[in-house]
Amino acid sequence: MHILQIVGFALVAAVLTVVVRRLRPELGLLLSLAAGVVILLLVLPSLLSVFQRLRYLSAAAQVNLRYLDTVLKIVGVAYLTEFGAQICRDAGEGALAAKVELAGKVLILLLSVPILNAILDLLIKLLP
Repeated sequence: MHILQIVGFALVAAVLTVVVRRLRPELGLLLSLAAGVVILLLVLPSLLSVFQRLRYLSAAAQVNLRYLDTVLKIVGVAYLTEFGAQICRDAGEGALAAKVELAGKVLILLLSVPILNAILDLLIKLLP
């Protein structure tokens, strides 16, 4: 049921944004940005419960929480990068959106180095 509320809100916000954008384009962008933030805030509690469940499962499986935290950071960077790039595209700045996506990819690569290092260490230990 929660998704119906979010989709309904998004549809109303989209219609309002289209109407406002005709009269005042700068306000249309702000309205679109505000709607995106509201949707993000509506989804946040569900996302936090998923993170708590993942932490519980990783503790039960005796997985190092450092790796889980890194994966969660990577997922967060991916979501925020996509959100920022879409805002740039809504503003008509496709080139800037591409730069935001590139920055997100570089940051994800940087964050993944410790996990890749651990995997390589494990492979070296397994090889004769």
